[in-house]
Amino acid sequence: MGILLLDSVALTKIQSIILIAIIAVATLVGGIAYVLLNGEKLDDTIKIGLLHDLDNTSGKNAIEGATLAAEQLNGAGGILGRKVVIIGEDNDKGNTDPADLSTAMNRLISFHNVDFIIGGAPNEALDLTVQEISATHKIIFLQTTGTVDVLGENVLNDYEKYKYWFTDYPNGTALTDMIDQSFLTLGDYTGFKNVGLLADDLSWTKDWRESLSQELAEEGFNLVYQGLVFPSEVDFTSYLSAMEEAKVEFLITLLATSNSISFIKQWNDIESPFLVWGVNIVGADSQYWDWTEGKCVTESIATSSFVAGYPMTEVTLPAREAFIERWGHIPTVDASAAYDAVRFILSDAIERAGTIETEAVIKALEETDIETSLAKRFVFTSSHDVMVGATGVNEIGDIFMVACKFQWQDGKQVPVYPKELMEEAGATYKFPDWPGPWDK
Repeated sequence: MGILLLDSVALTKIQSIILIAIIAVATLVGGIAYVLLNGEKLDDTIKIGLLHDLDNTSGKNAIEGATLAAEQLNGAGGILGRKVVIIGEDNDKGNTDPADLSTAMNRLISFHNVDFIIGGAPNEALDLTVQEISATHKIIFLQTTGTVDVLGENVLNDYEKYKYWFTDYPNGTALTDMIDQSFLTLGDYTGFKNVGLLADDLSWTKDWRESLSQELAEEGFNLVYQGLVFPSEVDFTSYLSAMEEAKVEFLITLLATSNSISFIKQWNDIESPFLVWGVNIVGADSQYWDWTEGKCVTESIATSSFVAGYPMTEVTLPAREAFIERWGHIPTVDASAAYDAVRFILSDAIERAGTIETEAVIKALEETDIETSLAKRFVFTSSHDVMVGATGVNEIGDIFMVACKFQWQDGKQVPVYPKELMEEAGATYKFPDWPGPWDK
């Protein structure tokens, strides 16, 4: 629960997180911000609720990113001269019961009386629950976690009901399209046509697997291997042997669990003659090089410039450095999405609207065209999704939101996709130092 009881002898874990966020903001601006026990609003504050899994790394990073953004805004005078306060509620991500999620969402709205909410839910059903609650209460919800297409479709099909929902994170189709475009680019780099696909045997990969299979065939690639991985898998010898026997030249991964560490170490130890390129959530972590003992070298993974430390925009590195200084660790993508939502997207819209009145802020959000830590031009579509291009680059060269690929080289993540970013960084795509089809 997210109740803040200032006179309580013992705070719960989540209460402590909320208290830390509020005290951090108050300390910076030289004042004290309170959440009143009766839930009344403070007229000199703008209260932003964060709905997230506060028990794990993603949620902790999200509240750290949002809190840092609030501190920076307050240090510069706040928004419309009002201090920004971040209030977190645990969405119990490990529990798929919509009742738990509804309780957390409704506490933000009815008890804490927040003005806006950011964050997300763990799956499509719960995403829809959040969207319905925001529509019922007519409160703006800016989703900062992965989204599904139906949420944006709801905005298009019933605008008056669902206009309160926005997202700064690409939806499923956009992400799949960007992955499709990225392997086309890898094909251009290498000339390889024999492709393998290794994915978690989990629901999140199903649509991506189907889309990738279709796109590969349409683009003239040969899908010569498909494998599914259980989260408990630790021995990948048979997988690697099957890939080599199938003559895979590059492998597309859709992996999200820690067993990817075992996989990539075994790939390197065996010196499997194919490239690895795709989604590896654990592989985006700054500690992945150490976790794999450097054996992830030449693996290419999708991550954000904020995490990898590439200056996608003028504010990427300053924001990242401020995060590291404030919290003592490298951020995750959850931190960057929450940071951008508060620091740039909401603050810009509220300032332009000149008020926190919901309808005015909705209109301002719909007209957003700003630079964030992740995009040189952040723009919403008519469905309130984030604008992306086939490769993140439109016809006049403006960089919208893009799913970058970074390759592990010498302990660092180096941009290798889109090609424009690789060339801008003076980087090159590198092959493993053992024999493979790249030697032909």
